[in-house]
Amino acid sequence: MPGRTCAIAVEGIEVFAYHGVLPEEKERGQRFLIDVRLELAGVPGRDELEDTVDYARVAGDAARLAADTRFDLIETLAGRIADRVMEDPRILHASITVCKPDAPMPVRAAGVRVTVRAGRRADGREEGGV
Repeated sequence: MPGRTCAIAVEGIEVFAYHGVLPEEKERGQRFLIDVRLELAGVPGRDELEDTVDYARVAGDAARLAADTRFDLIETLAGRIADRVMEDPRILHASITVCKPDAPMPVRAAGVRVTVRAGRRADGREEGGV
């Protein structure tokens, strides 16, 4: 239906991985939590999985990317996940949050979160583009 969008969120995808700047992060690894929020260009017209974005596949792709690659910065990880999900032209906007619950810091904190947002206009062009 024109003018309608659909939002999908997968929260708390848990992955053990080796991202970080410190040598002990690269050696021992740690737990990461990933939230993926997507806005689709429309609402499925039929009650069929192929008419929407398969959130199980998106979650699996995010988890594999986090587990199979190593980055110093969680900003880079979030950006790569955003790039991957935006390959699907049905997705207008993506917001990827990577949380490092046990980030080594000199103060006590519940965790460190980084969010990367990506988007395109309904006509398929990247937002902010000419």
